[in-house]
Amino acid sequence: MKKIFVAASLLLLAGCTLTKEAEVSSVDTTSGLVRLSYNQSMMQTANYDQYTAQGTANKQCQQMGYATAVPFGQPIETCSLISGSVCMNTKVTIQYQCRGMAFSHTAGSW
Repeated sequence: MKKIFVAASLLLLAGCTLTKEAEVSSVDTTSGLVRLSYNQSMMQTANYDQYTAQGTANKQCQQMGYATAVPFGQPIETCSLISGSVCMNTKVTIQYQCRGMAFSHTAGSW
């Protein structure tokens, strides 16, 4: 009976973790910073797919003329919805620093 309870508890806890897709929330061309964000509700454990986020940041950096994006700092958590004294929703922001220069090779530029 104890094993069934433990197994059921683990299944419930595993179901509470979600993978969110971080989307571009801001771009600072001057400093080469790209910020991606996702929302996390109260009582929810959310993670983001680092591979997908890296690809999104790389693409945004390349659109600004940089070669690649490098993770920058720790995720920033900001309460975006407060009810009384309880945070109901948290916005998680991941920052990337754009690095390197992207060169485009055009025909006849030799």
